[in-house]
Amino acid sequence: GVATSMFGTYVRDGELLAYPFFEWYADSDYEYKPSELGYPGDEDYRGRYRAAELLLFLGYGLTPDLALELEVAWITAELRKSTSDPSPVPGKTEESGLGDTQAQVRWRFLREEGSRPEAFTYFETVFPLQKDRFLIGTQDWEFKLGVGATRGFAWGTMTLRAAIEYSREEGKFEAGEYALEYLKRLSRAWRVVALVEGVQLDEVELIGEIQW
Repeated sequence: GVATSMFGTYVRDGELLAYPFFEWYADSDYEYKPSELGYPGDEDYRGRYRAAELLLFLGYGLTPDLALELEVAWITAELRKSTSDPSPVPGKTEESGLGDTQAQVRWRFLREEGSRPEAFTYFETVFPLQKDRFLIGTQDWEFKLGVGATRGFAWGTMTLRAAIEYSREEGKFEAGEYALEYLKRLSRAWRVVALVEGVQLDEVELIGEIQW
């Protein structure tokens, strides 16, 4: 099938995937500016951030090589400001409501054959459903265009992908998300996934998953 944005998850022609999940965030070194919260001040501070999020991912295979995605979220978030922050930002800011809501079109334009890898591209839109919030959701339109390649080996499957992003709020293109992914099928029921994913050189994550 066509690779989706969910690690190690694929959707076939005519297949509908429904993938509900929950995420909890804890960051005691959360970087923020008072101006990002609607207050004067452009100096960076480090606060305490906590959030809980319920998400639903839907994927549908339109053809053997074309798929659609939709992801919606409901989130509750809290930020306790830094003790060194003299701005009028409240000591505790809380918000809840719709989180990032996004849709994707994914197209596999080259299938893997022999030593040739599979190649795919995707276009993503993030909807501006929280124009008056600061901690949750998206305040303006965001777009992402990406490309990737997948190659299977005896020891696992590797995927390399990268994207460019455009934010209407900032009015400019930027280097977007990039990742190197590893997927290994251990049996008909079990798989392991590992990836290095980043947005900029100072925002890199190592992610591991066990899937059943």
